[in-house]
Amino acid sequence: MLRKPVFDTLRRMLGRELRHQEVRQTGRTDGRAHDQTADPALADEAPCEDLAPRRIGPAGTELIRQFEGCARRRADGLIEAYPDPGTGGDPWTIGWGATGPGIGPGTVWTRAECDARLDADLARYGAEVAFAIGDAPTTQLQFDALVSFHYNTGAIGKATLTRKHVAGDHAGAAREFDRWCYAGGRVMKGLVRRREAESALYRRG
Repeated sequence: MLRKPVFDTLRRMLGRELRHQEVRQTGRTDGRAHDQTADPALADEAPCEDLAPRRIGPAGTELIRQFEGCARRRADGLIEAYPDPGTGGDPWTIGWGATGPGIGPGTVWTRAECDARLDADLARYGAEVAFAIGDAPTTQLQFDALVSFHYNTGAIGKATLTRKHVAGDHAGAAREFDRWCYAGGRVMKGLVRRREAESALYRRG
């Protein structure tokens, strides 16, 4: 898996170049040795030992699939995009919760396209979570819960939840999930259920 798109995303998030330690922490997202050809500027970096999970596990993947659904299947088997339930419009979503450029009214994908996008998104969001928590002690189930949270909110880089986890305040971090249940200024029952499930998964770790 090429790491350059991941590194580019992290640079944009931070507004600066990555430090060598940050590169090493992110470089083994898929559990294999860092592909030094992915970014020539990082060619002098050697792989390091994993300090925390770098890929979402089965429990996290199943939680995301459960809440995202892959909804709006048509009679012909194709999957169509739908509007955000909180805003009634943007961001439009398709498949397993995919959003972004090219997804809007009239967008239609096959199930295979939805599955492929989920795989790519899980790798990307997993890399961003791994970067955000650095070398903080993290179990696989905690990591899975954090990836699900980030997959849904995109907030791993700014949430108090992340800061508390990194500080080792796992009880405090678990309580932070419940704060993220709003969409369009309204409490959404689906988000309440999802945050409860993520918090429970995190606590199991």
